[in-house]
Amino acid sequence: MSSPPVSLDRRLGPLDAAAIIVSNVIGGGILFSPPQVAALVPSARLFLSTWVVGGMLAFAGAMAYAELAALRPRAGGEYVYLRHAFGRLPAFLTGWTSFVAGFSGAMAASAAVLAFYLGRFIPAASDTTPLIVIPIVPDFLVLTFSAQTVVAVAAIFGLAWVHLRGVGPGRVLGNVLATLKVAAFVVFIALGFAIGAGDPVHLSQSAPVAPAGWLLALIPVMFTYSGWNAAAYVAEEVREPGRNVPRALALGSGAVIAIYLLLNVLYLYVFPAGELAAIKGSVLDVIADRLLGAAAGNVMGVVSIISLLASISAMTFAGPRVYFAMARDGLFFQSAARVHTRYRTPAVAIVAQATWSSLLVLSAQADTLVNYTGFAVVLFSGVAVVALFVLRRKEPDAERPFRAWGYPIAPAIYVAASAAILLNGLYRAPGPTGAGVVIILAGIPLFLIFRRRSIAA
Repeated sequence: MSSPPVSLDRRLGPLDAAAIIVSNVIGGGILFSPPQVAALVPSARLFLSTWVVGGMLAFAGAMAYAELAALRPRAGGEYVYLRHAFGRLPAFLTGWTSFVAGFSGAMAASAAVLAFYLGRFIPAASDTTPLIVIPIVPDFLVLTFSAQTVVAVAAIFGLAWVHLRGVGPGRVLGNVLATLKVAAFVVFIALGFAIGAGDPVHLSQSAPVAPAGWLLALIPVMFTYSGWNAAAYVAEEVREPGRNVPRALALGSGAVIAIYLLLNVLYLYVFPAGELAAIKGSVLDVIADRLLGAAAGNVMGVVSIISLLASISAMTFAGPRVYFAMARDGLFFQSAARVHTRYRTPAVAIVAQATWSSLLVLSAQADTLVNYTGFAVVLFSGVAVVALFVLRRKEPDAERPFRAWGYPIAPAIYVAASAAILLNGLYRAPGPTGAGVVIILAGIPLFLIFRRRSIAA
């Protein structure tokens, strides 16, 4: 008699899942995107309005996901919702994009920045001098081993090892890092307004802003907010998901919105929008130096390291659940559907993501992929919210432990705003957006291969 397959372990509560959201969202984006947004929207109030609108859209999306996750409390997030609403191909393409860039690329980019910040305290950690160079495809794909890339890869695999060893260790690590991250940002914001050298006049300065520029600015804003749906990816491991996943989505996204708004008000308190737009690199370091003096650089270096570790940890937790769900449906390598018999985690999927992320670090392709597929975050989250309407129509009598707040108006606004952002991006920045479309569509041949294998099996 064969033993039943090993399942994932339901050990997460609402605060655990909310911590994944906070860790996943608050990462490198808030360190680098505000100057980009300020360049497009140089008016203080309109600059802040992009973050307010982005937060409102994120919360509306989170509530739509809350209903979907309560209806389908399975690992995989929007992969699951798109599969039930639209079929296997759209679902596969969102999972493919998550693997190629959405999670893996963001992890690689964060790990490289982590090594850079660690170099403030251990200079050798950020040394980019090549130690070994392996030309896989000369002048196109070259793997470069340096102290910086080795440190980044070590961080990726170190966190993968923790999460592979069970939901318990991963949960503890994630909660500790999320708590440290939130505490650091709250203290920084409080000190900034209490003793920092800023000018409230900056908050009322205005400048002409083109409507198209304001809409285009929502792309980096929404990308910076991306990750508010992280709790949905681990719904299969949340206790009482019909109640706790919606709570986690509301708590996590609400906390992120509050921190982001306060941070951006602080940024403008220190710099007028025009000067903020001219900042290169991490805006947080520049702001800290202006507010708290030269010693603040080391303080914010520690804050950035904690923040980046928390983000990589959260993506290591959430991302593999997508590939696990795909493999369970026969749309990814079957080994990725295996659950570790002792630790009850999708161990192969975790290792696969860590391996691909490491290759992106070594090949220096992470930033390019993330830039090209940033709009895909808006695209697939918008399509997932459309799935809410489709499943309401297809399954009107299904038990729904949670119903999206403000339905149908709030989710409809989210979908309409996502469509406007995407169309504006295609018109105003066709190069990067078009390249992203090509990367997404490149998944179609792989889908056909996996489907054929699934049918043959």
